[in-house]
Amino acid sequence: MTTTEPVGTAPAAAADAPQPAPATAPLAARAAAEFTGTAALVAVVVGSGIQATALTHDVGLQLLANSLATVFGLGVLITLLGPVSGAHFNPAVTLAEWWTARRGGAGVGAREVVVYLPAQITGAIAGAVLADAMFGEPLVKWSTHDRSAGHLLFGEVVATAGLILLIFGLARTDRLRFAPVAVASYIGAAYWFTSSTSFANPAVTVGRAFTDTFAGIAPGSVPAFVGAQLAGAAVGLALVALIFARPAPQAP
Repeated sequence: MTTTEPVGTAPAAAADAPQPAPATAPLAARAAAEFTGTAALVAVVVGSGIQATALTHDVGLQLLANSLATVFGLGVLITLLGPVSGAHFNPAVTLAEWWTARRGGAGVGAREVVVYLPAQITGAIAGAVLADAMFGEPLVKWSTHDRSAGHLLFGEVVATAGLILLIFGLARTDRLRFAPVAVASYIGAAYWFTSSTSFANPAVTVGRAFTDTFAGIAPGSVPAFVGAQLAGAAVGLALVALIFARPAPQAP
């Protein structure tokens, strides 16, 4: 879910000065990292939700358990896999980085996008199936948890915009080393301050449609959620450009 200086790309936070070229991880390794990281993230989200509902009927405690597990799991995954693929685990982040690269910044190219997005989406589905298997739930059962209300979609715009602003703001200010803690902390906070509980991730949204448990989302709600997330990513990039504008070159 972040752009933590992958082995195969120059740091997104690099200043205009030339940077040493890092060693390149094979694209297959980066795709495997994105698949594994997204699968593990969804397994954490879904599995902790199942565990929470089994342990308590208090919805507030269920959400607390679910959010804490996600915070810790996400921080670990970014720390582990960031040096390989950038630890995007999120098509919105990948597309935002690709857009940044097209406009002269550092980031992934079209080839990486074509590989990363399917890896993230299939990883998310695999993670939901894995969590269901661990808790004896049906391996695939479409969620019946409708999340189509307008205020929930607005919550997703806000959640995703904030995530993109955080990641690319850290990149612009050369502080991506803080991404594991910062991104995980933001997602944990957004669980509570957004009406949608902050999916902020199209792949995770698709994966969570495959489980009819606490963390699920009805398939009919998925397209609007994904659209809201992509809109939020665009808003986030606009905020990055506005707030972290690069200084104009000095006249000689």
